[in-house]
Amino acid sequence: MNMKKLITIFLSFFVFSGLFAQNEGKIINLNGQWDFDQTTNAFPPKKFTRKCPVPGLIHLAEPKIEAYDKLFKRPDQVLANEAYDYRNLQYEPKYSWYKKTINIPAELEGMEAMLSILKSKYVTQVYINGKDVGQSISCYTPIDFKVSDALNYGEENEIMIRIGERIWLPPQAAGSTDKEKVNYIPGIWDDVFLSFSGKQKIYKNLVLPSVKNKNVTVKLLVRNFYPQQVMYGDPMLDLIKFQVKISEKESGKLITKKTAIGETTRDNETQLLVEIPLKEYKLWSPEEPFLYSAEISLYDGENLSDRVTESFGMRDFERRGKFFYLNNEKYYLRGSNITLHRFFEDPDCAALPWDKNWVKKMLIDDPKAIDWNAMRICVGLVPDFWYDLADEYGMVFQNEWLYWQNHGWDEQIRTEFTDWVWSDGNHPSIVIWDAINENWNNYIGNTLIPELEKLDPTRIWDAGYMQENDLAGVDPMDEPHLYRAGWHLIKQEDPISYLKQNPYRLGKMDDWDANHIKNLEASATQLVNEYGWNWLWRNGQPAKLTKNMYDSFLGEEAAPEERRELQAYWLSCETEWIRGERTMAGVLAFCHLTNNYGYTGDWYINNIKDLEPGISLKWFEHSFAPANIFIDIADQRYFPNGYYEPGEQLIFNLVGINDLKENISGTVTTKLIDEKGKLISQNKKTVDLPAYRRTNIPAFFTLPQQTGGYLVLTEFVKNGSERVLKSRRYIKVGDIENANFFEVDP
Repeated sequence: MNMKKLITIFLSFFVFSGLFAQNEGKIINLNGQWDFDQTTNAFPPKKFTRKCPVPGLIHLAEPKIEAYDKLFKRPDQVLANEAYDYRNLQYEPKYSWYKKTINIPAELEGMEAMLSILKSKYVTQVYINGKDVGQSISCYTPIDFKVSDALNYGEENEIMIRIGERIWLPPQAAGSTDKEKVNYIPGIWDDVFLSFSGKQKIYKNLVLPSVKNKNVTVKLLVRNFYPQQVMYGDPMLDLIKFQVKISEKESGKLITKKTAIGETTRDNETQLLVEIPLKEYKLWSPEEPFLYSAEISLYDGENLSDRVTESFGMRDFERRGKFFYLNNEKYYLRGSNITLHRFFEDPDCAALPWDKNWVKKMLIDDPKAIDWNAMRICVGLVPDFWYDLADEYGMVFQNEWLYWQNHGWDEQIRTEFTDWVWSDGNHPSIVIWDAINENWNNYIGNTLIPELEKLDPTRIWDAGYMQENDLAGVDPMDEPHLYRAGWHLIKQEDPISYLKQNPYRLGKMDDWDANHIKNLEASATQLVNEYGWNWLWRNGQPAKLTKNMYDSFLGEEAAPEERRELQAYWLSCETEWIRGERTMAGVLAFCHLTNNYGYTGDWYINNIKDLEPGISLKWFEHSFAPANIFIDIADQRYFPNGYYEPGEQLIFNLVGINDLKENISGTVTTKLIDEKGKLISQNKKTVDLPAYRRTNIPAFFTLPQQTGGYLVLTEFVKNGSERVLKSRRYIKVGDIENANFFEVDP
């Protein structure tokens, strides 16, 4: 993106008495069914024999593409594996062609036209009426082509788009790779439209709120279509005027408006800026997602040349010391990850990512039901309407680029990352730009991010595994991935023997190993956005990365229900352990949506279209509750952590945590239950949980003389509520190898 200059603009409160005539931005939506086909070379097909929806990917074409069965193989068995090389293609790569014929109204002649494809992959080439209007290697940000001279007004126009394959993406592209993906399915995967304007167009815009400063900063990237200077005396610059009206989005109530004057460079892009003070406003948060709209009108002389309307929310998100603050209040993040680009190769994916009802339930309704307020959009972005839903219904995102391995060339990634900020930067739901996953890059961390912080100073940047010693400036946040008993187990022939020599005290609070002590001591904010090395496929089979672990813990012939029970318990214990360390600013489990037959897994079961929650999601309602009481005891059912003597006095702590700004009071009942579900002992006490704090509550049981497996269970009920929140730990009484345990329902 070529941004010429930032102009200091004279501001005024001049109010227009009426609209100046008469060119105003117009949109022709090109979404829907397109003619479609594939070729082995770069020439268009002689005829189109298929249809394919836009937005979507090529697997949605009907009749199905020849490679469909190779792209979506359902494996007969799980094969343990740790990575895949995308260059080992399982099908013949082809060019994919889209064609659409539309009529352009005659009254639009004389306006400037631009074709916009919000997201398309890989290598997008566009022809209109046989004319080559441009090519782009961007895969995750909008692609825009000036097409005014290629259109025929008052008659039919043929738009043809050619899409390449990931294997053909040039090395300079910021495309990256994901070693837990097998197939990179191409397609036009976000909205497509034609827009018409006068000679001055609002090409991009950012509406950046500041609660602290009580204002909104509006940045525009204006495209001037007047021809550049050729002869002596030809103008180089043009004076423009733009007005911003801010209104409540739902009611339409006008809050304020302001106008500004500036200059734009001919046949170029110019960045303009205006700051608008706000006296009164309502804050945006996941709990109360109040939205405003900014109507931006651009005037070329006295004529309205373009107009856009942008939604935004008044919110500040920042880090102070080790914590995140939302609107000047400490705010703990609770949630999960979504790896949409892995889900794209799921045989059950179909058109679900573009079904707004399905996306809303998966992205908003189900998470909110278990007190999640945050998601990491992981290893690749999502269609724009996903962010709209989060804005409207309340969810915050760590928005991560697909950069896990290679990242492309510096100048190209500067172009694409800059476009990324311009295109996604109006969404209040996005609070963190995540540039890199589990990697380091000096250019991104120390050159590009400081540049982009000037473009958007309202968000936090995460530079992957780059920390204080890697960054020239301040390290705002780190993203520790707490895979205890994880990666090293996949290498072991006998994981249980390994764990006896290298204990993992699952369920024991404050049990931090040497690899992660540095995260507790770091000055940067810590967001744990991956943990839980125990993935299952939706049929209860282990994932590729976890087959060895499940076979060792439960045996190769274990039933799906046994694996799911282990997974739910393990995830609950780890969630409680991380949340009990109150210097961790956020806890995002991995993973809420992914490829069902991949290296990891999510926590839905059966067919994903039904969004049927598995037991892990049901237990998350307890371990992610904003205020709850957990048990500080190491597991002895699954992990080799010893046993207790019969008749011994078991002394331990209950750990109360509270993410909320108000104190919470209630009662906690602690129970000891034998393998048949018989209550052996219990005690009940009143507890107070101070805001944002952790509270240790002493507890003890005299253990029975009878050897066996026992369940320690807490039930916490907040005053004024009937909701029972649970925590559980399994212990052994006596030196017994194979104990039975009572499994409580979540």
